[in-house]
Amino acid sequence: MEKGNATATINIAETSSERKGKAPLLAAPMEHAKGGYKRGIAIFDFVLRLSALVAALTATITMGTTDQTLPFFTQFFQFQASYDDLPAFEYFVITNPIVRGYLVLSIPFSIVCIVRRPHAVGPRLLLIILDTVMVALTTAVASAAAAIVYLAHNGNPSANWLAICQQFTDFCQKVSGAVVASFITVVMFLFLVVLSAIALRRN
Repeated sequence: MEKGNATATINIAETSSERKGKAPLLAAPMEHAKGGYKRGIAIFDFVLRLSALVAALTATITMGTTDQTLPFFTQFFQFQASYDDLPAFEYFVITNPIVRGYLVLSIPFSIVCIVRRPHAVGPRLLLIILDTVMVALTTAVASAAAAIVYLAHNGNPSANWLAICQQFTDFCQKVSGAVVASFITVVMFLFLVVLSAIALRRN
């Protein structure tokens, strides 16, 4: 009887130890997969910030260098179109450097989120708040410029505003390209907000 009890006790102890030994083996791949997922989000965030910086820089340079003069018979009588003739385009050129400056300053925080991904809740929360502000600002700037570009292409017969893009073709092409680049920046900011929200939820 004593031998039988001893044997049963040993078997139970071995079974429980086997279960304890298997639990960490199953948990380790799950932790590794979760860490890799977070790292992937952080790296994609960094790439998107660089891409948004390039798009905002392209929009600013394109709009800021837009200038066209129509040739006429005398140099004293000329028609000229420049971005600083329209307040919406001036607002565009002034505001986009603010967006670029923010993107440059946010890149170190994005790197911190890559390096310290398990403990990057604070930087990630700060980024999602400021990214949301930049979405609103960039959308407002791009929308105002897009309204002027629409008038330049189509005019407004009710207000007797004539379309000028048939004459100032280069001017309209450049400002249209700048507006498109600005809206690309808006889309990238939206992706950044979504990525930050996903990363915070995973934490």
